[in-house]
Formats: sequence, C-alpha cells, structure tokens
Amino acid sequence: MRRMFGDWLAQSVRNKLLAMALLPLWVVLPLLVGSLLIWGDVAYDRLLITKVRSDLAVARGYFDQVVAEVGGGTESVAASHALHQALQAREPVALARLLEQQRVALGLDFLVAVPVPDAPLVPQEPADGPAHGARVTIVEGAQFTRLAPQLGSRIRIPIIATRNAAPSERTAEDRALVVLARSNVLGDDGRVHAQVQGGVLLNQNLPFIDHINRIVYPEGSLPFGSQGTATLFMDDVRITTNVRLFKDERAIGTRVSHAVSDAVLKRGSTWLDRAFVVNDWYVSGYEPLVDGAGRRVGMLYVGYLEEPFRLVKYGMLGVIGVIFIIVMTLAALFSLRWARSIFRPVEQMNRTMQLVEEGHNTARVGPVEAKDEIGTLANHLDHLLDVVDEKTQSLRRWAGELDRKVAERTRELAASNASLRRAQQQLVKSEKLAAIGQLTASVAHEINNPIAVIQGNLDLMRETLGEQAAPVRAELKLLDEQVERMRLIVTQLLQYARPTEYAGYVEALDVNRVLDECLVLVGHLLGKTRIDVVKDYRARRRAGFNRQELQQVMLNLITNAVQVMPAGGALVLRTADWLQQGAACGTMIEIQDTGPGLSPHVRERLFQPFFTTRGDGNGLGLWISLSLVERYGGTIEAANAPGGGAVFRVRLLTEPQAPAESGAPTNNGRPTGG
Repeated sequence: MRRMFGDWLAQSVRNKLLAMALLPLWVVLPLLVGSLLIWGDVAYDRLLITKVRSDLAVARGYFDQVVAEVGGGTESVAASHALHQALQAREPVALARLLEQQRVALGLDFLVAVPVPDAPLVPQEPADGPAHGARVTIVEGAQFTRLAPQLGSRIRIPIIATRNAAPSERTAEDRALVVLARSNVLGDDGRVHAQVQGGVLLNQNLPFIDHINRIVYPEGSLPFGSQGTATLFMDDVRITTNVRLFKDERAIGTRVSHAVSDAVLKRGSTWLDRAFVVNDWYVSGYEPLVDGAGRRVGMLYVGYLEEPFRLVKYGMLGVIGVIFIIVMTLAALFSLRWARSIFRPVEQMNRTMQLVEEGHNTARVGPVEAKDEIGTLANHLDHLLDVVDEKTQSLRRWAGELDRKVAERTRELAASNASLRRAQQQLVKSEKLAAIGQLTASVAHEINNPIAVIQGNLDLMRETLGEQAAPVRAELKLLDEQVERMRLIVTQLLQYARPTEYAGYVEALDVNRVLDECLVLVGHLLGKTRIDVVKDYRARRRAGFNRQELQQVMLNLITNAVQVMPAGGALVLRTADWLQQGAACGTMIEIQDTGPGLSPHVRERLFQPFFTTRGDGNGLGLWISLSLVERYGGTIEAANAPGGGAVFRVRLLTEPQAPAESGAPTNNGRPTGG
C-alpha cells in the first residue's frame, strides 16, 4: 500500500499538490476530531459519575440525619420528666400511652421502656458499641417481633432470582434491618432504673425510601426523561426500593449483582459506575452500611437511568461528527479549487511538452490565469519553444544540404558496387539451389526405383490373386497409399528446389482419426516393444491440412518417440482445440514419450537439416515436418515433459494460410492444386 501511494505521488505534481492539500483534512483533522470525540465521551461519563457521587452524598446525609434524629428522640424521651413519673407510678397503661404519643411525635416505628431488672428486648452484645446513640443493626425476626409485634408482617421478604447475582440457596430473608437507639433512664440516685429502645424498621419501609428519592431526585431534576431511584439493602437483598420489577411492582427481594456485592460488602469500597439494576442499566452509586461494631450489614444505593444520557451523548457526538464532515467537505472543496490554480498551468505545460515530443512543434502553453511564478514560467516555456523551433528549422536546412551532398556521393558509390552485389547474391542463390537440387535428385533416384518395384509387385499380386485378395484388400490399399506417400515425400523434397510448383490439397481433417490411422501404420513397430499407448482426444475442431502431409508429420513424430523408448514406456497422444485470445482457431496435437528427453544442445539444433542423433538417420524428418506445418500457418514446439521424456506440440489452423511459396490459385485460402 505504501509503495502504491508512493507511485501515485510520483506520477504528477497534481497528485502531490492534492496530497498536500487533502492530507491535513483527511488525516490530521480526523485524528483531532477522533481524539475530541474520545475525550468528550470520557468527560461525559465522568460528569455522570460526578453527578451520582453527589447524589449518593445527599442520600447518605439524609440517612445519617434520620439515624441522628432517632438517637436524639430516644434520648429526649429517656430524659423526660413525664417518663420518670410514669415509671415511678408503675402504671403500665399510662406508660404505654405516653410512649405511643412520643413514638408518633418522633416518627418512630417502635418505642419501648424496659425496666433494668428485666432483660432488654434487643440484647446488647459487647461488640455492639455503647448503650447510648443510634445505629443500624440487624435483628433476628423472632426477636424483633417481640419488640414490635405490629411490624412482624414487614419482616419476611421472599428472595427473587436476579440476573448477575451471586449464586445462593436462600429463598427468603427473615431478619430485620433496623435503625436502633438505646438510652438509659437514670433515677434521682444516679442509678439506671430502665432503658428506652426506639427505632425505625427499614424492611419494606416505602415512605422512607420514597422520601430519600424525592430529596435526591426532586421532580424535574433529571433531564432527557431519566428516572432516579434509591434502595436500601440488607446484605445483598433489596429490602426497600422504588426500582420497579414490573410496571407497578417494586423490586423488593431482588439481589444486587455479584460484582457490586464483592466491591461494596466484601471490600468495603464505594461503587461509582454504571451497573445493571434489576432490568436496565443505571448510573449507580453504592455505599456500605455498617453497624456499631463496624460490620457491613447492608448498602445504600442511588442511581438514575443511563439510556437517556447515553442517547444524548451519542446524539451530541453524532452532531459533532456531522459538523466535522460538513466542514471537512467544504475545506476540501476550497483546497481543491486552490490547488487547481497551481496544478492546472503545470498540466498545460506538461501537455505542451508531450505534444512537442510527438512532433507538434507549433504547440504552445498559451495564456494562463496564474500571474505568479508559475505563469511566468509558462511564458518562458513558450519563448523557449519558439527559440528551439527557429533553431530546429535552421538545422533542418543545413541537414537537407548535407543529405543532398551525401546522397550524391552515395549514388556514385552505389553505381560502382551495384553490379558486385548482384553478382554475389546470384552466386549464393545458385549455390543453395545447386545443393538442394543435388540432394533431391539423389533422393529421388534412390527412392523412386524401389517405389516402382513395390508398386509393380503390388499390382502383380492383385492380378495374380484376383478374388482371393479380398481378405487383404484393405492392407493392399494401405500399401498403395504408403507408396503414394513415399512419392509425395520425394515431391516435397523437390519443393525446396522448386517451391512454386508444389502444393498439397487441403482438407478439413479430423486429427483424432488421423492419429488412429498413424497408429495402424506403426503397429508393427509398437508390436516389437513394451510401449503403452495412452490416448487423450479432446479436439473438436478440424485442421486444414493435406492428409498425406499430416500423416507424414505424425508418423515422423510417433516413430521418433518409439525409437527413443527401446526398453518400453508410454506413448501419450493428446488433442485439444487451439485457443487464441479466448477463441478457438484450430487444433493442437501433443506427442509425448518417456524417453531420456532433450538436452539443450539437441533442442537448439533439433529442426536443422541433416541433424540427427542416430547413426542410421539422415536428419531430414523434423526439418521436413516443420516446413510442412509452417507452410499452412502452423507451428511445432519441442520441450521436455514435466515427468521426464520429450513432448512435441503441433498447432494447426482450421483455416490455414496459403503456402508462402505457392503461386497456385486458392479457394478460401486453400490451394486448389493437388
């Protein structure tokens, strides 16, 4: 990618100017805006946490105030003269009426006075702290029922299975979380005559938790439709809350998540973060509640729905992103327009130079809008081209005069050397024709005589046998064809001395059938070896070729393949359609052997005349085959096969070209002579 970008920059000044103009817009500014968005996201979350921290402080302040009021009210009752008189009078009804009046006046859930000789209704353990003052404590359900039997129905809370809560086998909470105050009643002698116990039961105390919620989140204090909530926990169970489990049912009996329980109840830390509360995400604050001995017995929670704030945050970030895109687009358009005033004159100069290189000497930059250094450079370039054009015209005139003088001298030299060159060319041509003529005459003499003998004996056999020759008539016909083919070979040798007098008759041949016919002809050779013939015929198109000539080429290649595998092997014959630029134009034939293959020296001289690797060969087979194939526009290639051995690949056109040396009339590109 870096290399592609570097190549793109190196192509033109325009690309460099565009990169300089757009790089700050599309790289630097997005990084800045991305950093701003990340910072804004973090800052917004911190504001929400700060908000819930202050809410938790308000709720804790009110809760501590209630505890203090419970303690102060209890102490005031214990120190009141009316209580002393009621205790001295030993009238239980009057004492109960006085305590009930004081309970209602102080807003307590229970208020009792216990004589010192009697056991206190709520035992005071040594670890619970001093006897005076109020504190939060957990009281067993049966014990609290004896203290305030009218509140017994609020103690038991069924536990509801809650998502993300720690595993537990508890099904109900039977204890009471109480704000409890004790105060001793002293007599005139300074001794303790009784103890006053008062307090507030927090289990299912809905007015108390709703009052906390109204103090922390008064109506209209939360924007965007968010809702504030408050909860009191005994251990990890909600004993009073305004969080809704369903539409009108409070989530009393649900449990806090395992993560919050570990942080607040086990480690004693304050939780200020988003948390999943019952069925939705809230920005939450949790703080432990401790008893007089410092034990963590519950939690105080406040929080508000996160979703409205999250939507507002994403909306703000989206608005910032849209504004950024608009500003960046406008800046990019301005930068492109500004950069165009620079690279447009440069492109005009570059185009002018290209035209001049192509030979348009009158091309000029012309007037440009820029009046700066680039405009001056364009004017200088036009002036320079005018000077160059003037000098070029002068040089051409001088070159013309020089050419005329050289031409005159050349004609003089040519006149003296023309006759010599013609003589040399004629001599070379005569020597070539003489060599070919001598060769062909010798071959014709050596072959035509045996051919005549064979043909005569064939005719004699056919006349002598008469009807008895019917079983071998096909073989006799095949021998006649091969005799004719031998005559054709001699004729083809003569083509190199007199090419215009010879041309084969072209047919649309099925190369698969021609290969099968050739296998019949070399059957006697294959029968003497352990060579397996493998056929892979896929060609569907026909080849435009002379049948005898194509048989000659195929027989030559097959015979060579058989001869290089004396110990046996595999002869593979493949055919396929020849494709050029995706279109079929002919056929392709491959003849592959498993012999020793072709050395670089052999491949270099393979198709040269008189080159052979066998002592009994004349080296003309492949030379003649190549000449026959090339005559009709085809090719022969030789290579080593991937698995060993050699492969000869012959490509033949369906509509062949006319023989290059032939002057015979043609029919659709095919010679009509035979």
